[in-house]
Amino acid sequence: MNIYNNELDKFKDAGAAHLVAISPQNPDSSLSMKERHDLKFEVLSDVGSKVAQMYGVSYVLPDILKEKFGGHLDLQAYNSDDSYRLPIAVTYIIGKDGIIRYAFLDSDYRKRAEPADLIAALKDIQASY
Repeated sequence: MNIYNNELDKFKDAGAAHLVAISPQNPDSSLSMKERHDLKFEVLSDVGSKVAQMYGVSYVLPDILKEKFGGHLDLQAYNSDDSYRLPIAVTYIIGKDGIIRYAFLDSDYRKRAEPADLIAALKDIQASY
């Protein structure tokens, strides 16, 4: 998320009104992440991945992976639920009209939309208004 933090001014110059991250982590974990990475944008909590489910961008961790993560990552504590539901990596640009104008989705949680691609999309969207 630091790649976005470093580009905030460019996003705003290209027409972005807000940058918001949504995490399945509980509010305390989300706040800790925001503070740890000195993020200059909001990090909201989607406990239970309800918003991710509404957008159709979440999945339940398979049993084999639950076992593998066993002693390494306590998802139940971080996310404050026992659903083992996680979102895929998604970046949306939502227009002033509430319509998704750009979408990046990847099943690999480590991959994110490139800032240059977001800036180009923002400029295209601004030009269409």
